[in-house]
Amino acid sequence: MRAAILPAAARPAAVLAVLLALSGCGGAEPAPAGAPEAPASAGAGTEAGTEVGTDVANPDAPELLRFTAATTAGERFDASELAGRDAVLWFWAPWCTQCQFEAEHFAAAQAAHADDVAFAGVAGLAPVADMEGFVEQGGVGAFPHLVDADGSLWQRFGVTAQPAHAFIDDSGEVEIVRGLLGAKQLEEKIAELVAK
Repeated sequence: MRAAILPAAARPAAVLAVLLALSGCGGAEPAPAGAPEAPASAGAGTEAGTEVGTDVANPDAPELLRFTAATTAGERFDASELAGRDAVLWFWAPWCTQCQFEAEHFAAAQAAHADDVAFAGVAGLAPVADMEGFVEQGGVGAFPHLVDADGSLWQRFGVTAQPAHAFIDDSGEVEIVRGLLGAKQLEEKIAELVAK
């Protein structure tokens, strides 16, 4: 049997999809069949892909935040608007049991810190309908969740497995925390973030 050779341009995305599928939830739970083949659209005809570049509200934002993406609600999210604010990005997949466990903590943290910290989820490795179901069942609909169907946002932040978290302070400094966060750990990280 002959192995298929991918074009050079397709290799990074393919490698990321394999890594994410193999390492999801710390390797405790395999990705469901077909998960990396997430659909390319979200909501009512909204493109799910990430757009990187200058078509953002704040072109002076740090490079890492100069992108837009569709949300699970079919709206456009402009990450450049996070510049100058404390923010938390939560990288999750709907079939990940650790992510399901964290949902309650993120809902509570967002409610407690809505005035001083911006929250956004970054969903990957599943169809958009599954992402929408996770948001509803997890009670995390009070903040936006970005559809990362092609894995470009996870890759942008160096995330290869879920759950993972990006704590971004108002100066643009980013700390990536990988793995499960309990309620106490999440509160401690948010306190550190706000104190900077």
